[in-house]
Amino acid sequence: VQLQASGGGLVQAGGSLRLSCAVSGGTFSRYAVGWFRQAPGKEREIVAAINRGGGRTYAADSVKGRFSISRDNDKKTAYLQMNSLKPEDAAVYYCATKSTILSVGPITTEEYDYWGQGTQVTVSS
Repeated sequence: VQLQASGGGLVQAGGSLRLSCAVSGGTFSRYAVGWFRQAPGKEREIVAAINRGGGRTYAADSVKGRFSISRDNDKKTAYLQMNSLKPEDAAVYYCATKSTILSVGPITTEEYDYWGQGTQVTVSS
């Protein structure tokens, strides 16, 4: 299973970006997906997560109301829509997947099986 994260870049504070996580190999519709981020000198943290069916999502308090996670199982891609970006949102963003059963909700810990390479998000003030 390979994950390709993209969509990062430089944006002004208050702006928006949409990150994509394209998954190849395996059966995407069986995977829960999570987005994490890591800023320099800080630990990696969960940003948002979505269950395999797409009906249940999680967003960290720091991004709630500004970021939203979604997925398109036909395109085998997950998305992270980021609005009202702040300088403190700057980090390398990673997507991750884990095969789960239907009843499992969004996974908010780092117990994912596969990780993408990360995409840099820079927010200027």
